[in-house]
Amino acid sequence: MSLRVLLVLMSLLASLLAAAGAIALQRFLPNFGPMPDWVQLLVLVSLLFVPLATLFFYLTRPLRQGLASLEAGVLNFSDSDFSASLPVRGSPEIKALSVHYNQMAVKLRQERYTLHQRELILDKVIQNSPVMVLLTDQERRVILANRDTERFFGQSQLEGLSLDSLLRDQPEAVSAMFTAQQDGLYQLKLTEGSSDTYHLVQGRFQLHNRPHRLILIRCLTRELARQEAAAWKKVIRVISHELNNSLAPISSMSHSGRALLDEQSDPRLQRVFNTIEERCSSLNRFIQGYATFAKLPAPRPESVTWPEFVHGLSAQYGFKLDGVLPEKPGWFDPSQVERVLVNLLKNASESGSESDEITLSVIADDVGVQMVVRDRGSGMNPAVLDQALLPFYSTKHQGTGLGLALCREIAEAHGGQIQLQNRQDGGLKAAIWLPGQPG
Repeated sequence: MSLRVLLVLMSLLASLLAAAGAIALQRFLPNFGPMPDWVQLLVLVSLLFVPLATLFFYLTRPLRQGLASLEAGVLNFSDSDFSASLPVRGSPEIKALSVHYNQMAVKLRQERYTLHQRELILDKVIQNSPVMVLLTDQERRVILANRDTERFFGQSQLEGLSLDSLLRDQPEAVSAMFTAQQDGLYQLKLTEGSSDTYHLVQGRFQLHNRPHRLILIRCLTRELARQEAAAWKKVIRVISHELNNSLAPISSMSHSGRALLDEQSDPRLQRVFNTIEERCSSLNRFIQGYATFAKLPAPRPESVTWPEFVHGLSAQYGFKLDGVLPEKPGWFDPSQVERVLVNLLKNASESGSESDEITLSVIADDVGVQMVVRDRGSGMNPAVLDQALLPFYSTKHQGTGLGLALCREIAEAHGGQIQLQNRQDGGLKAAIWLPGQPG
């Protein structure tokens, strides 16, 4: 029964009851003598109230039940509970409202599920992003921090901590970067021998009607190093191409000239051709060394057992093993990493250190592995330490300046890094870190 029909029916029944009551009053009231009009009206209303109230209560019961269900559903919506559905019953108007309510609940459940999945995706992206993400409120408390930010500060679960307390024990350059009011590039020297470049981007937002500050910091050191290495490789390829184009005809002409000599020729010509060929051969070997850096193949990681790998190193240079080798195999290109460690051991042996003071340690964890070569040689002064990993930089008279640059290139091609640091009591510490096997 629709609400309109219900109201019409109630009006008709009320009219009939009123008419019946009026007739009854006209018939029975004269037996009690004359009465005032207001008394007659009061008696009429009293006689009609009970049946009308009973009739109204009975006829409006489905309407009241439907409205009560809608009220409970709206309260569920206000509590963000979209799981309940209303029974479709009662008048057509209540049924229509119940149907629309159920459709809205289904849509809100789907939207909340989609929003939850998007939040999971966003959290996954943020947590695994190579960019440091830090969100603070107006009291400078940390609301959100990803894993890269936690690694930078050396702590876990930064949420709820004060940014000022985190920066209290940090170098002044770090505090200046996190409290800066402008975007830009910042140079941080966190350890001896390594200087990193960071790019800061920040913004201010209103969350829950409160101001928040979002800080995004990206380390550009590795990207700049890749670009720098790519530029050097391009230069080397161009120079190698031009030199090879010149060496080939020079070597060919020298060989042809030597063939034209006879026993009557001046002996000095023989020495001239010998010198030309020797210098061509030496220059060709020199070019091939640089071409190795320019054409370094991509690493092919594989499982490597540490005892066998370290034994191969000991056959080339003497050193002492510091600590115990990891039981878990390494995951890297053995030929390339062997080249790195051989270069580091060679530098250690040429640093003036005694062979029994040259040590190699291998430390592995769930994230990766660190191989450290230590010596007690002369070390490096700060100026040399800052430039040691750059191509063509060398303090040796016969050095090409590609040894440590090649080590850096191999480490970064594996997704790792290399660091050089002077030791407190003299000597140098060269550490190469490589990530573990994916998955």
